[in-house]
Amino acid sequence: MAVAAANCCFFAAAFTGLSTTHRLLSTWRRPNYLCSAHNKSSDNQNRAPVKGKPKKSPGNYPIENEYITQKLSRRSRDEKSFSNADGSKNERSQSTASKGVAVQKKGNQGILVDSEEQKVETSDIQDASFLNAVVKVYCTHTEPDYSLPWQKQKQYTSTGSAFMIGDGKLLTNAHCVEYNTQVKVKRRGDDTKYIAKVLARGVECDLALLFVESKEFWEGTEPLHFGRLPNLQDSVTVVGYPLGGETISVSKGVVSRIEVTSYAHGSSDLLGIQIDAAINPGNSGGPAFNDLGECIGVAFQVYRSDEVENIGYVIPTTVVSHFLEDYERNGKYTGFPCLGVLLQKLENPALRACLNVPSNEGVLIRKVEPTSHASQVLKEGDVIVSFNNVRVGCEGTVPFRPSERIAFRYLISQKFTGDVAELGIIRGGQSMQVQVTLDTRVHLVPYHIEGDQPSYLIVAGLVFTPLSEPLITEECEDSIGLKLLTKARYSMPKFKGEQIVILSQVLANDENIGYEDMSNEQVLKLNGTWIRNIHHLTHLVDSCKDKYLVFEFEDNFLVVLERESVLAASKSILKGYGIPSERSDDLLAPYVNSVGQNDECEVGDSPVSNSEVGNDGLHWA
Repeated sequence: MAVAAANCCFFAAAFTGLSTTHRLLSTWRRPNYLCSAHNKSSDNQNRAPVKGKPKKSPGNYPIENEYITQKLSRRSRDEKSFSNADGSKNERSQSTASKGVAVQKKGNQGILVDSEEQKVETSDIQDASFLNAVVKVYCTHTEPDYSLPWQKQKQYTSTGSAFMIGDGKLLTNAHCVEYNTQVKVKRRGDDTKYIAKVLARGVECDLALLFVESKEFWEGTEPLHFGRLPNLQDSVTVVGYPLGGETISVSKGVVSRIEVTSYAHGSSDLLGIQIDAAINPGNSGGPAFNDLGECIGVAFQVYRSDEVENIGYVIPTTVVSHFLEDYERNGKYTGFPCLGVLLQKLENPALRACLNVPSNEGVLIRKVEPTSHASQVLKEGDVIVSFNNVRVGCEGTVPFRPSERIAFRYLISQKFTGDVAELGIIRGGQSMQVQVTLDTRVHLVPYHIEGDQPSYLIVAGLVFTPLSEPLITEECEDSIGLKLLTKARYSMPKFKGEQIVILSQVLANDENIGYEDMSNEQVLKLNGTWIRNIHHLTHLVDSCKDKYLVFEFEDNFLVVLERESVLAASKSILKGYGIPSERSDDLLAPYVNSVGQNDECEVGDSPVSNSEVGNDGLHWA
């Protein structure tokens, strides 16, 4: 996988210069080569270097039509070989030029798209009013320092694209405004930059919602409107502010493919549109139009390889619609749900016969995530043959549009967190119907960290922090170690809130003599109690009344500290290293045990095979 990742990569066309710290963190997850390439400004050359090296990575037609009519009102970091087109980290683009079409809202049910407008002639593109709705995004980023979690890295800037969708809001890519400390936008033909506020950021779908309060910014503008999914070979026009100049750029192409695609920024699989129009750093977040004047999606990433050319990607309106409706429903972004099962295709006739599956259909459940609702309903060995009365084929696909099939995960991605799905299954040769509540997937090692600061706890110079993909990238895989990497990539959480807590480093002091060389080691127990997460560890330290604090690591390695001496030495250690606090702000709140797990339950011991990485055999849904 590492060799393949080295030979081809996807770049999200967003920043001008993609540094190694901005690769998507999920590259290793799948053998796809999508990367983000933000359009970073030249001052990024002075950015402080980061430790280590970058990782080498690894519906049917009626349903689709119904989904497109849902309401449409209302990256960052690249983990795969996709590159963003707007100056941020991940993006895909489509080329579609279009005038805005009339959009009629119908309460909370959705919008109807009127596509009776005349086609936009190529000669009229320069004067087309829809170009004025596309703006340039200037973002200043300040990323956390995961190796030194009490401080930030040196700030850097990037540029990308966005477009107006009405009600004072703009739509762009999540990777364009990740870890933002300031976001500004500038209209076409204007020399004034206006402050924008980030209302919501969807990591999985690589979308972000911005709000500009200034009335002057909106004077004389018209928002863009959304259209339906295009067909193959439909013309597309991508509009944005890529490298090569300061003014707006327009590139044309056609739709090459529509299927479930890997999103580099969020390490997720959602519907994507592949196009052959040029997408470059800076295009990320820009709209793609069709010839009817409709916006059919958002440019966000491209595929880079010596063996291919002109492969760009656009986030389609179905995904945009889901993101916007999620924000309207909940006042924030809650994410795309999952079923919580690991699936296997049933192409082999003998395998189907052994499982008593009478026809050429269905997918086998290989594993069920313990944190999902499905664990209460489904079992290993069950065969899923339908999802909400849509038949699932033996290759894990369902009908999409006439003469088209699409991955089964597409049906799940149309749902919202908390929705209930009815599954038709075969268990032991018996057919039955069951209901499963869909929820967002829980990752033992997260791809992105919510908030501005990673959690950390310092005990006598021992720095404890949760393991995360940004930390792995920053530290370099070699320093993390194979055993810990295996847990990080192939283990599932047993309960919500579970974390792999590691000793990231030791700040040398008289109290920790003999432990100074320890780094990136998982701590398993404190005084005999299994550690559930960083907050639980903090609680155990604070509530300890024993003479010694006994930390147990892998392979029975012990670290023993005298509790009274630890308390006395804390202030001098913090002062000597210029650290403001012994713990992050989120650990100041009282610990609440909402897990309901036994203290003797071992953490992080539910591995799955590396077959999860591939899309051909097994996949998560």
